[in-house]
Amino acid sequence: MSTKHPAHPDASPLGKPVAYAEHYAPELLFPIARQGKRDEIGLADGVLPFVGEDLWNAYELSWLDPRGKPVVALASFRVPADSPNIVESKSFKLYLNSFNQTRVDSVADLGKTLARDLSDAVGAQVTVQVEPLSTRPERTIGYPDGVLLDTLDIDIDRYTPDPSLLKADHGAPEVGETLYSHLLKSNCLVTGQPDWAMVVVRYYGAPIDREALLRYIVSFRQHNEFHEQCVERIFVDILRECRPSKLSVWARYTRRGGLDINPYRRTPGLPAPAPVAEVRQ
Repeated sequence: MSTKHPAHPDASPLGKPVAYAEHYAPELLFPIARQGKRDEIGLADGVLPFVGEDLWNAYELSWLDPRGKPVVALASFRVPADSPNIVESKSFKLYLNSFNQTRVDSVADLGKTLARDLSDAVGAQVTVQVEPLSTRPERTIGYPDGVLLDTLDIDIDRYTPDPSLLKADHGAPEVGETLYSHLLKSNCLVTGQPDWAMVVVRYYGAPIDREALLRYIVSFRQHNEFHEQCVERIFVDILRECRPSKLSVWARYTRRGGLDINPYRRTPGLPAPAPVAEVRQ
């Protein structure tokens, strides 16, 4: 598998006027190396305390069949967390739109092309599912089976990430619970545009202080970082500060440009999150 050379986020098409390509253009994909941000949170190259994926959902995918008739579809993409690169989201949108006037022999051929190009960009095998709307695909929207933190009546005054806010009661019996919040907001690393998400924390260990966890989640409100990087920062901070024996963190971000991004990170042995969309998605 060949790998596209990653570049600095400032060189991406984010926040810049860009002409849409009308025909297949895999060169539009813009990879960004993960390691730079992982260095910031103390993760050595190739030594990760988690496994996981970035699940992308595309809602604006179209191409032409061999006779020139448009096909419209939903698509999902699973990018392994141990891939060396992510793909910048606007470049992903531009790439998908480059199929708009491209004739494709079959859905299977399109899936193979998407998987090949994205795998080359991120440096690992990407799994792709394409579902034409003619097949009547459905989406499940729901809420986590856990405790919502957002109703806690607390004062908050910090809006940049502060892991010192986190704490757990290590003198209490261990618990296993799921805590979640709709109040995660961060900003795009390049443009500063707001990103909105639900974040879910599943853990086993000393009880995590719920008020402290909510304050920590809200502390991302003025933070500039890509979705995948925010989730990894949350995972690492909770793991270090609260020391659970098992931990899973996932976020479901609202869509932008016809795409939503849903990263999850978990300690080995915990299941992947169920494919249930957040109501704002």
